[in-house]
Amino acid sequence: MTIKQALISVSDKTGVLEFAQGLVAQGVKLLSTGGTAKMLRDAGLAVTEIGDYTGFPEMLDGRVKTLHPKVHGGILARRDLPEHMATLAAHGIPTIDLVCVNLYPFAATIAKPGVTLADAIENIDIGGPAMVRSAAKNYAGVAIVTDPADYPRLLAEMNANGGALTLATRFHLARKAFTHTARYDGMIANWLTGLEDGVEAQPNIAAPAPSIFPARLQLAFDRGEILRYGENAHQSAAFYRDTVALPGSIASYTQLQGKELSYNNIADSDAAWECVKSFAGPACVIVKHANPCGVAVEGTLLRAYEKAFLTDPTSAFGGILAFNGEVGIDVVQAMSERKHFVEVLIAPAFTAEARAALAAKQNLRVLEVPLAARDQNKLELKRVGGGLLVQTPDDFTAEISSLKVVTKVQPTLPQLEDLLFAERVAKFVKSNAIVFCGGGMTLGIGAGQMSRVDSTRIATFKAQNAGLSLAGSVVASDAFFPFRDGVDVLAEAGAAAVIQPGGSMRDEEVIAAADEHGIAMVFTGTRHFRH
Repeated sequence: MTIKQALISVSDKTGVLEFAQGLVAQGVKLLSTGGTAKMLRDAGLAVTEIGDYTGFPEMLDGRVKTLHPKVHGGILARRDLPEHMATLAAHGIPTIDLVCVNLYPFAATIAKPGVTLADAIENIDIGGPAMVRSAAKNYAGVAIVTDPADYPRLLAEMNANGGALTLATRFHLARKAFTHTARYDGMIANWLTGLEDGVEAQPNIAAPAPSIFPARLQLAFDRGEILRYGENAHQSAAFYRDTVALPGSIASYTQLQGKELSYNNIADSDAAWECVKSFAGPACVIVKHANPCGVAVEGTLLRAYEKAFLTDPTSAFGGILAFNGEVGIDVVQAMSERKHFVEVLIAPAFTAEARAALAAKQNLRVLEVPLAARDQNKLELKRVGGGLLVQTPDDFTAEISSLKVVTKVQPTLPQLEDLLFAERVAKFVKSNAIVFCGGGMTLGIGAGQMSRVDSTRIATFKAQNAGLSLAGSVVASDAFFPFRDGVDVLAEAGAAAVIQPGGSMRDEEVIAAADEHGIAMVFTGTRHFRH
């Protein structure tokens, strides 16, 4: 289909002048509106303004300008139906072959401090989505362009095809266009249904911040990869990314080498990356089946890796390995010396020497992820039968000043530092979680048990199995101890201090047990269940 007449009306004018110039160079006539028309005319292009084209002026402060039969008739008429084309001829309506539209900046408007409901409503586009949907519906005869990134490719295709765009291209543009308007409407719906009832009575007063849980939640994601399979080989799976990239998230990875990522690889990589980037100093995290099995902070990434590996060498085999700094050749050599088989290796950067050495491990998946320690998803989503659980992320991290010492024995400063380290690791361990630590490294981790005392026993067994002493260690529990038995077990193992949220009806019994064993115990007041 050859493009003979185009309608251009954009809020985001990025690249539009060059696009219009390219169209004119191929003999395309231009129609435009308001500010877009002025910009193109000022650049020396011949443009017919919509009001002159329809014979009807823009009106109502621009609310009505393209809502006219001469516009929508020229877009919607089916070129393959003689009766449609005869109707256009009878009314003197030329066809419009390309529509280039992007919409009023609603997102930018509601992001402004003090935005009013009236301001937001005025920035809800009506004519734009109508033209986009009309052109997309009639993709068989019209090209709809909503993304400035497409301008160069479309001009190149027209140059190669005598001013024509293929049906495949037009269909591709139509699918993007319907997605564009759906997400635009979804954004508006989320904002409006997040507002309190009664705000409509004072539309010119700054609107209170809408709830993060709108009454009608609209979600939008872009499919990244079709995965080989899901958690198991008989399940199908795909990876979808947020429409607006979250800096520092696992979704922003660049794969440098290795096999395709699997469903489990991505899930476990996310767990490892979220944990490792929560530490300020050089850190290493090893994850196996969604749980950390070794975590350490040290002066260098090499030392952090060596200590993390010691926690549970057996579970570390086939795990996910994550670092929060540039990985050098020393770390790669240490992995090789230990014959440490890793499914995925993640870091914000790798030295050239490290890259060269890793290249010999052809199947090893190596991911580079930009480090942005404080960025998190605004909402966490979990699908259940017939619905969706939505919550804010667990972004609480205890500080020394917020701890409450509840025992006769006071923790020392080194113990307090290890307690905070252990509490931070426990956030990323599946409940019920018990984490033994000492000297900036994990010593034993108990995860995902139905009783807390069983998690405590497993953590002590893990440490013994790795040949690590728990004498003088500290322990973090992700939730309160419901009975004293867990404290008895960790005391018998040699623990000297415990950090837990508190809040059990048997807190006094648990504290008494700690005093009986001569253990220091501190409360954070905040639990970290992770299911």
